[in-house]
Formats: sequence, C-alpha cells, structure tokens
Amino acid sequence: MTDPLLLERDLDLPCVMGVLNVTPDSFSDGGLFIHPEAALRQGEAMAADGAAIIDVGGESTRPGSDPASVDQEAARVVPVVAALRGKVATPVSVDTSKAEVARRALAAGATIVNDVTALRGDPAMAEVVAEAGCPICLMHMLGAPKTMQDDPHYENVVDDVLRFLEERLAFAVAAGIREEQVMLDPGIGFGKTVEHNLLLIRHLDRFVALGRPVVLGASRKRFLGAILDAEPQQRLFGTVATTVIGLQAGAAVFRVHDVKPNVEALRVTEAVRSAGDG
Repeated sequence: MTDPLLLERDLDLPCVMGVLNVTPDSFSDGGLFIHPEAALRQGEAMAADGAAIIDVGGESTRPGSDPASVDQEAARVVPVVAALRGKVATPVSVDTSKAEVARRALAAGATIVNDVTALRGDPAMAEVVAEAGCPICLMHMLGAPKTMQDDPHYENVVDDVLRFLEERLAFAVAAGIREEQVMLDPGIGFGKTVEHNLLLIRHLDRFVALGRPVVLGASRKRFLGAILDAEPQQRLFGTVATTVIGLQAGAAVFRVHDVKPNVEALRVTEAVRSAGDG
C-alpha cells in the first residue's frame, strides 16, 4: 500500500471538492452521471476546472431518500473511482457511510472518506479508515436522510453542532484515526431549517476554531432555493456567495457541483485578502 494522502502535505488548502453523484436520485443531478463513462467525463472536467478533490457518491442523501444496499452502492462507486484514478491525478474521495463500500473504494484508488454519519452509520468504518490512514470528513446530520427534515429542532444550533463535532473528533482519535487526518463539516441542509443553515454559515469561525479543516457543503442546497426562489440548477450565484463567505470565515474545503466558478471565486477572494502582504 502506498503512503496515505496527508491533508496538510498533499492538499493545498483552501480548495474545492467537486461533487460527483453516481446515483439515480440525488437532489440536483440524479441520473446525469449514473453511467461510468459519463461520470469519468464529468470527473475529468472537474479536475481540469481546478477541483482539488473529486467526491464520488453512490447513495443519495437528499431529504426523504432511501438507503442503497452495500452492493448497489459499491457497484456505482468503485468502477468510477478506478476509472478516475487511471485518468486524473486529482485525489478521489468516496462519499459513503458504509465500511465495506469505503474498503472497496479505497482499494480501487480512493484516498479520502467522506462520512455523512460521522462514523455513526457503520461500527466498522472507524477501523477501515484507521487502517488505511486516510483523511476522513466527519459531518453533522440530525437523524437520517429519510426523516431529517421532518421537524429539525435544536436548543442552539451552533452550540449543538459544535459539541457534536467535538465528540465525533474525540471518538475518531480514540478509534485510532489521526487527528491531523480529520476534516469537520457542520452539515448544511442535513436536518436544518433555513435559519439553522444561515446561523451555521454566519458562525463558521467557531467551527474553524476547533483546529481542523472545515468543509462547507452549501452547493445548490434547499435553503438557497428558499432565499432566491430558485430551482437547484439556478442556485450557482447563491452557492458562490457561500463560498466567499466561508473562505472569509476560515473554511478550508468547499464541496460544490459547479467547480470552475467556485475555484475562481476562491482565487479572487484570496487575492484581495493577500493584497499588500508582499
């Protein structure tokens, strides 16, 4: 096995993570990349547009969605991961909460695991990640995708999500995962109202203060549609706004469907922030 990818050594943060859904039912692009050939073309385009990570997911986690079986999910994900690793140098992430899917994807060439359950969905996941030594993203989600938007409630959404991520980080480290390999994601849209999402983005600096790279996944989310009265495909400019706001707050990884506009937004924002430093 080759040396695992290291967050600080091998990724130039901040960066863009391109969303590659190889599913029939994801909320904004379900079915578009279900065939491996189409997924490979999209992944190559994302790499060319500046994605630093390509995040391949084979199970929809949109509100109300049903889970896929291990074999269904692996059959969607693994061929795409393998094809991408043969064509692009960009690191590939597997978006899964199932240990066996992660194991197969890592064997096929994935180098990051993105677990929306933060190691709660499968008791074997922590061992798989610890053994691989790879980076992992731990995300907050209230409940499960099937029911998470039914009636989300928090005492204080920022405090509650912060405590959750602190606990999951401690759990991961206790399970043998190196702290320097962990990214944290407040889970925009996963069991949150519009107001909850806005508060989490407004207070991203508090998550950054935990000391681990923060992932912001606001791309095309429903709260943007509520603000803009726009369907998922028309939420690009709203997504770019969250990317700029997130960068200003110190977020490190921006998980988006539209790679090039967000890469350009990051470059311009960073240029402005560094003006006069030289």
